[in-house]
Amino acid sequence: MALLLVAIGAYAQDPDEPIENYDAWNGLAANIAYLGWAVGILVALGYYIKLSTTKGSKEKYDFINKYEINSLWIAAIILIIGGCFFANAAVTHLTPVYIGVRIFVTIAMGLIVAVIVQNLLKFYYPFYIEKRLKVLRYMPRISPKTGKPMKLLSEEEEDAYLDEGMQAEENVFSVDYDVWKDEETGFIQIEKYAGHLHALQCPECNYQTFKVVKEEIMKQPTDTEEGEIIKHYQCGYCGYKAKKSVILKQQTKMEQSTAPA
Repeated sequence: MALLLVAIGAYAQDPDEPIENYDAWNGLAANIAYLGWAVGILVALGYYIKLSTTKGSKEKYDFINKYEINSLWIAAIILIIGGCFFANAAVTHLTPVYIGVRIFVTIAMGLIVAVIVQNLLKFYYPFYIEKRLKVLRYMPRISPKTGKPMKLLSEEEEDAYLDEGMQAEENVFSVDYDVWKDEETGFIQIEKYAGHLHALQCPECNYQTFKVVKEEIMKQPTDTEEGEIIKHYQCGYCGYKAKKSVILKQQTKMEQSTAPA
């Protein structure tokens, strides 16, 4: 972009016009660019430092999910703004028309780069995040009682440690719970995850933008019969829609379990 602006300037300049000194502006624009780049790098670096000092797989999971894409997007915007100033830090000639051309080209190029980065973070980067989050979620938890790895209970086993409200949340897929158990001491650790936290890969466009937009409970589960729920999916990128029937397991009475001290 800088070469394009210099070329336009060379073309627009009249050799008979006096050469003006734009050193003050060029120095200011360069300093703003360097400052912007420094701030952008510090934003990204600050995020990763905070992530590296966050203890616990669940805590890291929540931190990545909540802050990573937003932090990288903010850092990218600041870096792009710095680049726009840097591209205008070598002015040798200005006219009213040339000022308009510079502003237009700078904004256009900045927006193009911003859209590219936004699409990368929105449609491609979630694949990378999903893999990291999956590793963190299923990484064995260490029991604070014995210091040994705990066991992740199956969907059937964990119901004994979830109250009726928790089970109801899982049945309608609004929340997902993981239950880890120290089999030596009976210590239980319950972790809560959002049921629709992450989009799936769209079967039509293959972007990770396929989400549940509506759920219809067709039949409530009872003590003797299973229920049914219809999940409606829609792709946020290409608009592809699909629906899936999910069977809800029978309601069961809670088992009371007390872990030994």
